Formats: sequence, structure tokens, C-alpha cells
Amino acid sequence: MKKINQFTKIIILLIFITACAGYEPIFSSKNLKFSIVEHSIEGDKILGNKIYSKLKDISELNKNDNNASTINILINVTKDKKATSKDIAGKILEYKITLTLKMQIEDAYSGNKILNKNFTKSSTYKMQSQYSDTMNIENQLVENLINNIYQELLISISQNIQK
Repeated sequence: MKKINQFTKIIILLIFITACAGYEPIFSSKNLKFSIVEHSIEGDKILGNKIYSKLKDISELNKNDNNASTINILINVTKDKKATSKDIAGKILEYKITLTLKMQIEDAYSGNKILNKNFTKSSTYKMQSQYSDTMNIENQLVENLINNIYQELLISISQNIQK
């Protein structure tokens, strides 16, 4: 009886382990087939280059694929930092950072617009007692905002390129 229970538990465990073996996300970056021919970056060059490098990595995967769409991209990123709260003495307690990405993608040969969309994300953070801690939080927040915008961008690109 004990052996049957153990055998049953092992079978159930194996079923659970192998049930998700074929999982594949709907909007996978592997399924995006495009190759960047030309690019242009406006606004904040550092943030624009971060987004471009992520797109370029996907583009490099499809370099030799004849079915990949050839595109030109224009990236315009702006970063806005505003104080949201101050104390009685006028010292800033909290900042709000807003990143705006204006993305234009067109077919490299026909010039048809594939995507012309704005993405905006914002978040707030509190000032820390040490300036370096505040800057670390700000930099991490900007990285998170860029990643969020990039994920939305990939979804939009996959919806428009596969049409």
C-alpha cells in the first residue's frame, strides 16, 4: 500500500513538472523578424541608445533571414524630472520622473509607416539622506521605466509587423 502511494505521488509530480514544458509567450521577441537598416536618435541620446541597443540585439538575430522586414527607426526619448512635494522650508522631499518615447518605424524600401506611437511612463521617488542613495534610486527607476516602455514597444512592434 505504501509503495502504491509513493508511486502515485511520483507520477503526479512528473505530470506537474512536464505540464509546462512547451510554454512559449505570445509576444516573444524570437518571433519578431525585422532588420534595422537605418536608425536615428533624438532627445536624450543615452536613453535612446539603451532602447536602440535592445532593438538591435533582436535585429541581429534576423540578419540572415530573408523573410525579415527591413525597417528604419526614429527614436525620440525625453526625460522630465519634477519636484512633487516640498517641506515647509522649501526642501524637496519627492521627485516625479516621466519618460516619453516617440517611436517611428517605417519600411526601409517602401517608406510605409509601420508604427508611429508615443509611450509614456512615470514614477515617483523620495529623497534620501545621502545624495548617492538618491541617485542610485533615480537610476534604478529610470532603468525600470525604460524596461517597461521597451516591453510595450515590443508588443506594438509585434502587432504591427506581423500584419
